[in-house]
Amino acid sequence: MRLFAIASLLGLCAAAAGCDHRAAAGWDDPTRGALVIGQQQCGSCHVIPGIAGADGMSGPPLGAFARRSMIAGVIANTPAGLVAWLRAPQAAVPGNAMPDMGLSEPQARDVAAYLDRLR
Repeated sequence: MRLFAIASLLGLCAAAAGCDHRAAAGWDDPTRGALVIGQQQCGSCHVIPGIAGADGMSGPPLGAFARRSMIAGVIANTPAGLVAWLRAPQAAVPGNAMPDMGLSEPQARDVAAYLDRLR
């Protein structure tokens, strides 16, 4: 019964806040993703809309990222593909210019949620 009450509260939160069930449960949060992007200084290499000071020119600009079909020209731009790329870009495409940033799975999922909003 207690689990049902918690699930009901999460559902109400999602409905009231206009968020999806993942965000209500604390997963894939674009707001946390923006914080991770700032903390990891992703903007030193990329132009990233909505991130203060993200005006780097050595990596590709990330505006409209969610409309891209590929990541690094070889990985399908899917949630799983993006999380794998963010966690270990050198394993995904050895020798590419993006360094491994040491993101955890939750951090990568949150960053992916932020990038998914860039349409």
